[in-house]
Order: sequence, then structure tokens, then C-alpha cells
Amino acid sequence: MHTSKKYSSNKAEDERALHVNRRLFLSSAGLTTAFGTILIVTGCTKEDHQIPGMGDAVDLGSGDIGVLNYAYALEQLEAAFYAKVIDSPFSGMTDVEKTILTDIRDHEIVHREFFKAALADKAIKGLTPNFDGIDFGSRTAVLGAAKLFEDTGVAAYNGAGKLIKDPNYLLLAGKIVSVEARHAAVIRDLINPKSADFAGDDIIDLNGMDKAVAPADILAAVKGYVKDTITGANVGK
Repeated sequence: MHTSKKYSSNKAEDERALHVNRRLFLSSAGLTTAFGTILIVTGCTKEDHQIPGMGDAVDLGSGDIGVLNYAYALEQLEAAFYAKVIDSPFSGMTDVEKTILTDIRDHEIVHREFFKAALADKAIKGLTPNFDGIDFGSRTAVLGAAKLFEDTGVAAYNGAGKLIKDPNYLLLAGKIVSVEARHAAVIRDLINPKSADFAGDDIIDLNGMDKAVAPADILAAVKGYVKDTITGANVGK
């Protein structure tokens, strides 16, 4: 079970702690070695690929670059959401809840920054989230939104897996989706403690498998939470 830890109120100390957490996460997940590989693979000139994000719509791009930008877009959304949750805690948030939600925020920031650096000049722009419909002062509203984002994230990675051509990318996606699944489980436990809902039949099928949802369906599902128009028609192609 998640153990509670104290977070300093000193901003500089918090930033140093977050930096350490990022390094430890990347190292333990085995992302540091593959990180260099991705930088080499994606470090081509602007003439080699059409740059995503041109025009009014944000184009995720094609092939593996499109899949990585797709993941980057979702991680942007999640990181922004949890940052707002911690910046303005809901009424009655317990120390345990704050610790868990802070850890999830830190993980999502690591994921976001990892994709941004790996994609380099192929990365889409920073997206503008739209959380106007979420009451961040309400525990029910915040955890309900967190459940939606985490379940959606797991289904998104599962659905994009078959589109990835480079095995290195597939390995990384598998390592990240396992973290997202842990997030989904703990959020469900916060909502409904000590129940079987951490792996409810709304997300796990009769074969014990998690849902896998195609990018087009995921983008439609999160459309209301992003002010930008995102085009993912060529993801994985």
C-alpha cells in the first residue's frame, strides 16, 4: 500500500525533490537508456517529416511519431489536471490523498517531459486544457475526473500499442501504461475503498484483459477537456 511522506512547504526544496523523483523514476523504469535511442531516431531534420501543429488544428503526425505525439498530448492533459488538483486541493483532502495525488502529478510530469524531449522538433505544441466543467473544490468531482483520465489513459496506450512499429517504443509504452494502470487502481480505491472496483468489469473484460481503445475514439472522449482541435487521422500510419 502507498506509504505517506511529507512534502516541504519550501518551493525550492519541493523542486529539488521533484527533480530527484524524476531521475529515480526514469532510472527505475529503464527509460534513461532508451531515451538516448529515441533522441537519435527522432532527431532528423524538419525536411524529413511534416512538422505537427501547423495551421488551426494540432496534427499529431503519422507513423510512430504520431503515436508518440498522441501519448504526449494525453500526458499534457493529465499533468495539467493533477497540477491544478495539488495547487487548489479539494475541501477535506486528507494527507494520504494529497500524498497519492502529488505522486501521480509527479509521474505525469515525468511522462510529459519525457515525450517532449524525445520528440524534440517533432513535438506538438503545448496544449491548452479546458477544465471549466470540473469543480476542483469537490472531492467527488476531482476523483471522478481522475478516474476518467486514468481509465482513458490506460485504454489509449493499449489501443495504440498495435500501431507502434519500433519495438523500443512499444517497450516504453508498456512501461508507462503499467504506471497509468497503478494510478487508475489507486484512484478507484480512493473512491470506493476495499472493494473490487480497482479492477471493475467496466474496464476489465471476461478474459481478464484491459480495454484497448483506438486513438480516434480516445480523442473524441477527451475533446471537451482541451481547447485545441487535435487531428490524429494519421497516427500509426
